[in-house]
Amino acid sequence: MPVSTTALQEVRQRDRAYLEAHSPYQHLQALPEIWPIVAEKYGDIVALHDPHSQPVATLTYRQLAEAIRTFASGLQAIGVNYQTHVALFADNSYRWFIADQGIMTAGGMNAVRSATAETEELLYIAEHSESTVLIVESVALLKRLGDRLHTLPIAQVILLSDEVPPEGDRVKILNFSQLMALGAEHPYQPVSFKPEDLATLIYTSGTTGQPKGVMLSHRNLMHQVNTLEAVVQPEPGDRVVGILPSWHSFERTAEYFLFSRGCTQTYSSIRHLKTDLKTTKPQYMVGVPRLWESIYEGAQKQFRDQSPGKQKLIFTFFGLSQRYVENLWRYQDMKIDEPNISPLKRLSSGLVALVLWPLHQLGTKLVYSKVQGATGGQVKQLISGGGSLARHIDIFFEIISVPLIVGYGLTETAPVLSARRPWRNLRGAAGQPIPLTEVKVVDLDTRQEVPQGVTGLVMARGPQIMAGYYRNPEATQKAIDPEGWFDTGDLGWMSRDGNVVLTGRAKDTIVLTNGENIEPQPIEDACIRSPYIDQIMLVGQDQRSLGALIVPNVEALQTWAAAQALFVAVAGDDTPAPANCIAISLDDERVQKLFRNELNREVKDRPGFRPDDRIGPFRLILETFSIENGLLTQTLKVRRPVVATRYRDMIDAMFV
Repeated sequence: MPVSTTALQEVRQRDRAYLEAHSPYQHLQALPEIWPIVAEKYGDIVALHDPHSQPVATLTYRQLAEAIRTFASGLQAIGVNYQTHVALFADNSYRWFIADQGIMTAGGMNAVRSATAETEELLYIAEHSESTVLIVESVALLKRLGDRLHTLPIAQVILLSDEVPPEGDRVKILNFSQLMALGAEHPYQPVSFKPEDLATLIYTSGTTGQPKGVMLSHRNLMHQVNTLEAVVQPEPGDRVVGILPSWHSFERTAEYFLFSRGCTQTYSSIRHLKTDLKTTKPQYMVGVPRLWESIYEGAQKQFRDQSPGKQKLIFTFFGLSQRYVENLWRYQDMKIDEPNISPLKRLSSGLVALVLWPLHQLGTKLVYSKVQGATGGQVKQLISGGGSLARHIDIFFEIISVPLIVGYGLTETAPVLSARRPWRNLRGAAGQPIPLTEVKVVDLDTRQEVPQGVTGLVMARGPQIMAGYYRNPEATQKAIDPEGWFDTGDLGWMSRDGNVVLTGRAKDTIVLTNGENIEPQPIEDACIRSPYIDQIMLVGQDQRSLGALIVPNVEALQTWAAAQALFVAVAGDDTPAPANCIAISLDDERVQKLFRNELNREVKDRPGFRPDDRIGPFRLILETFSIENGLLTQTLKVRRPVVATRYRDMIDAMFV
C-alpha cells in the first residue's frame, strides 16, 4: 500500500499556508541578518538568562544584538573576515551564543566542540578545520591544549572568560572583556553573505576513527529557522529552558529558531535542572529521550517512596489512565501498531475512553498534577529529538497531560527532517517531513523505494542537507547520491499518512546465527520500563541469541531486597547491611531471577514481539554509561562500539 499522497498534500498545503503568514525571515540570506531585526521587534524582552554564570547574566534582545555586533567588530579588528575559520571550544553560556553569532556576523565560520572533549579530538578539529583563530572557554582548557597549538596555524586565541590571559610567545591572547573593548573602539564592517556560504563545521563523534566535519551552510540553518514554525508556534516572551550542548545541531538550531521568535532562554544543566524547571516554569524545552526518561524515573521514585496504600492507589490510577489513553488513540485512529482499525472498533474504543475519562480526570487532580509541577506546570510543548522515544515514555507524558512533540534528524541535516504535528501527534512515529523536505524508504541492497509499511533505509532530500564532509570527498560521495538524496543510515518505514517510523540504525543491527536481523533500540526501550533497569545495551552479533549488558537501578534493587530481609552488597559501596538483613551479591540467584523475570516480561509485552527478541544471557555491571567515561555521546546515546570494546571479555564469556 503506498503512502497516501492526499494526506501528504494536506500537510504540505497547511505548512505552506502557515509559513507564508508567519515566517518573517524568508527573504534573508544568512543567520546574522536576523539579530538586528529581532532587536527592533523584541527590544526589551529578555533573550538570555544565565543564572549559573559568574556573574549572573541577563540580556534583552537589544543588548544581545549589540553584544553580537561588538564581538564581531572585535574579531574583525584582529583579522577575522569573510570565511575566516575560527575554532570554538566551549560549553553552554550566554557568551557561547555571543561568540557563535559574533563569528558569523564578522563574516567567519566556526568549527565547534565541547570544552570537555578529549584533548586529542580538540587538537584534531583545530587542525582539520584549518582554523587560524581559537576561542576557548578558559585558561584551563588553553593549558590542556598545551604546546601542541604551536604546531597549528593558530595566530590568535580568545578566552570566553575574564581571566588574565597567559603570556603567549607566538600567539596573541585576549580575554572576553578585552575583545569586547576592542570591538567597541572599531566600527563594524558590514559583510555581504550568500546562502551557500559555510556557516559552521560540526564534528560527528568518532567512535571508529576520526570524526567527520559536517559542513552546514547559512541556507541549511535558515531553512530550519523558516520552517520549524509549521511544527512549533512560540510567542514572544515564552520561556525556554536549555540543557543540551549549545554547540550540538539540535539545541543550536532550536535556539536560533526560538530566538528568532522572541523567546526567553534560561541556560541550565543536569545539576540545576530540577530547580530551574520550578523557578522558570518554561513553556518550551528541547531535549533527548534520556532526559524525558529521567523525569519519568524521578516520578517512579517518588511513587515508590509512598506508603503501600498510596502506591496501590497511584498505580491503579495510572493503569486506568493508560487504558483511557490507548482507547482514545484507537478512537482517533492514532495507534501506530493498529493502522487499519474498523469503524466499529473505533467507536467501541471511543465509548470505553468516554467511560474512563472521569477516572482519568480524578487521577489528574490527585496524582498527575503533582508530576506536572516537576516540569514547572506551564509547558506548552516538550520537543524531543536525538533518538527514538520509548513508547512508555510517550504514554506517560500523555497521561500527565504534558504535550510532547517528537522530531527526527541528524547533524548532517541541520538537523530536523520530520516532526509530529500537534494536530497529528502520532505516538511512536518520528513525524511527517517538515516543509520543503522529502523522505523516502528504500531497499538496503537495490536502493529502490519500498511500499508503505515495509522497513528499509531512510533517505532524505531538502534545503537542510549538508554541503558534505569537510576535506572528505569520499565520505561525502558515499553519503549523498547524485540526485541529492542523503543516506541517513537509519532503518524505518512510512505510515499511510507519511509519518516516518524509525526502527533502528543500519549499523546497529544485530544478526543472529539463524540469519535473523534484530534492531536493538526498540527492545532496549521496552526493557527500561522495568524499575530495576537503569540502562541496557543488547549484544549478540553472530550468536544464537541476544545478550545484554545491564546497569541496574541500585536504589530500586535495594528497596526490593529490603522487602525480603536482604541487602545487595555492591562493589565500591561500604554501606553495611542492616542488622535484620542478609547480604547477597549481584550474582545471587534471587537477584538474577528478578532480572530474568523483568527482561522476559518487558520483551514479551512489547508490540511486535518475536521469539528471536528474547534475551538470553545477561550481565549486571555497575559502571553507569555517561559522557564523562566516554560511553555516552553528548546527546546521551550509548556509544555501542566503545561499550562493546570495554566489555569485550565479558560479552565473549556470555556466549561460551
